[in-house]
Amino acid sequence: MGDIRDWRPFVYGGMASIMAEFGTFPIDTTKTRLQIQGQKTDRSHSELRYRGMTDAFVKISRQEGVKALYSGIWPAVLRQATYGTIKFGTYYTLKKVATDRGLLHDKAGNESLWCNAACATMAGAISSAIANPTDVLKVRMQVHGRGTSDVGLIRCFREIYVHEGIRGLWRGVGPTAQRAAVIAAVELPVYDFCKLHLMETFGDQVANHFISSFIASLGSAIASTPIDVIRTRLMNQRRVHQLEPSISPATTTAGAAPRLYYTGSVDCAVQTVRNEGFRALYKGFIPTWVRMGPWNIIFFITYEQLKQFY
Repeated sequence: MGDIRDWRPFVYGGMASIMAEFGTFPIDTTKTRLQIQGQKTDRSHSELRYRGMTDAFVKISRQEGVKALYSGIWPAVLRQATYGTIKFGTYYTLKKVATDRGLLHDKAGNESLWCNAACATMAGAISSAIANPTDVLKVRMQVHGRGTSDVGLIRCFREIYVHEGIRGLWRGVGPTAQRAAVIAAVELPVYDFCKLHLMETFGDQVANHFISSFIASLGSAIASTPIDVIRTRLMNQRRVHQLEPSISPATTTAGAAPRLYYTGSVDCAVQTVRNEGFRALYKGFIPTWVRMGPWNIIFFITYEQLKQFY
């Protein structure tokens, strides 16, 4: 990889992440809508509006316009420009450090799974925590829908800051970092492992990158979906003075303190399972995997091609 200060893994990781985000974002919007619906504690999202990914895709397109499928695309691109850049650049830099210190490979020359996973976990957690505000903006805009003309990036940022403060931009940072760490710990080592073992059959070619990234996406989707559901719900909840539909204004007090539906990750998980069943933690699994597959394929193929400039 060259010098440890090599900037290319960071730049190439960010560029490949942005390309993958543009190509798969509508699927991510359907995933977010599916994860939000059916909440017993949040009456504004208690209705089951969509039967699945395809139904959500069709209904959003018909009722809100195709543009609504790309609501939140700019904070998503901004997120990948930070998260993707830091995540993949840090991962490959840490692997270089581990290699130089003799920690990554065993005596037979094989990569150590624990060391590989540790590098990926650190890279995923650090990068996602830094990029959390862009993730909050993306989720809010995806849930609102009807295109970015109604709720633009700047307006969405201003509303969160005014009503919820700077802490509102880091809402859900715990499960976000956990999810990113889990995805990275599964996805990156599995990709490197599959790519290495398929080298004799396919060589360092697109077919190898395609198969390896697809296998990696399945493992990361299974491991991360429950955390993603919790993260999405925490990010979407607002600490504002909003009246429930069943509550009359006459019964509320002007000085009533704003409340949140969930106090944290554990509370959200417990309430979700208690009110909706364990399967609710896997809401949006299909679009998650359907998105992760193409996303990883686009990313890793793009990244591998950019590496040719090394």
